[in-house]
Amino acid sequence: MNSSHLRSTLISIAVFGALCAAPVMAQSGSPADPPVSTVTTNHESARLSTEFADLAGSDANARALVDGLRDGTAITLDEATQNADGTTTTTPMTFQPATGKMGYGNVKIALSLADATLAKAGITDPTSAELAAALNGGTLVLADGTSVDLNGVLAQRAAGEGWGQIAKADGFKLGDVMRSPKAVGSSAASGHAHAHVEHVELAKAHGIDRPSKPDRVSKVDRPDRPSRPDRPERPDHPDHGGRPGG
Repeated sequence: MNSSHLRSTLISIAVFGALCAAPVMAQSGSPADPPVSTVTTNHESARLSTEFADLAGSDANARALVDGLRDGTAITLDEATQNADGTTTTTPMTFQPATGKMGYGNVKIALSLADATLAKAGITDPTSAELAAALNGGTLVLADGTSVDLNGVLAQRAAGEGWGQIAKADGFKLGDVMRSPKAVGSSAASGHAHAHVEHVELAKAHGIDRPSKPDRVSKVDRPDRPSRPDRPERPDHPDHGGRPGG
């Protein structure tokens, strides 16, 4: 075998070995890379949680709120109460969103509208119950005996209303709400500035007072068929007269 032929053979073997090793290297590296959708989901959830942390009362509450609305699952918010002795009591509060799964864009709109609705009622630092009422519907009973009814942005959405309709019903423009929900709500507040809420009455059935089904209409009784008129009696046949001369 001459040197030229030997060199050609060695090159072929080297190229073949490299091609065989390439898929193995690619396969060994692929499991370490997370799916793009998972990265995007985590990023969106974290971004919205940071944006609405003040509304929810904490980072953990905000994450629970965003993920619950996104997945359509029950949301548990921890309410911290300061005691007279300086200690803090944490009470969990759980509610089920009136809507099903939502995209992150809809989650942002829902929370922005809830924020604006509460600000309009004079509430800028809502409790968990007040936030649930803004989302699912309820009544805020104030210290002066008056009350504020909240239709609930999720309850309205579940009833088939568009976001623009929901905003308009509360006297807002959706574009303004998305830019600065608290500012829009505060400017629309009337008579409820810095409202002190005594207690919250949450709406039933996930924020929707669903009307009861109407009673079935009973079947109309069929009118009695008119009775057939009696057949007229046949007249008696006249007796045959006797034959004359009989």
